[in-house]
Amino acid sequence: KTCAKCGGRMEEGRMVTTDSNSARLQVGWVQGVPQRSFWTGLKVAKKDILTVATYRCTRCGLLENYAE
Repeated sequence: KTCAKCGGRMEEGRMVTTDSNSARLQVGWVQGVPQRSFWTGLKVAKKDILTVATYRCTRCGLLENYAE
C-alpha cells in the first residue's frame, strides 16, 4: 500500500487499547450505535464485531483503518 497523503510506504498493524485491569484489547468495528449494558459495557454480539486493520505511513504517520 502507498500513502494517499505523501506517497510513502504503508505498514500494517492493529489498534490496541487497555481495560481497567491493564489487559490489552484489539479495537473492533460494529455497525450502528451499540446500546449500553450494565454487565459488559456495551450490548454487542461477538459475531457482529469486525477486526480492524490499521495501516501507518512510515514517512508521514498517516493512519488508515479498514474493517476486515
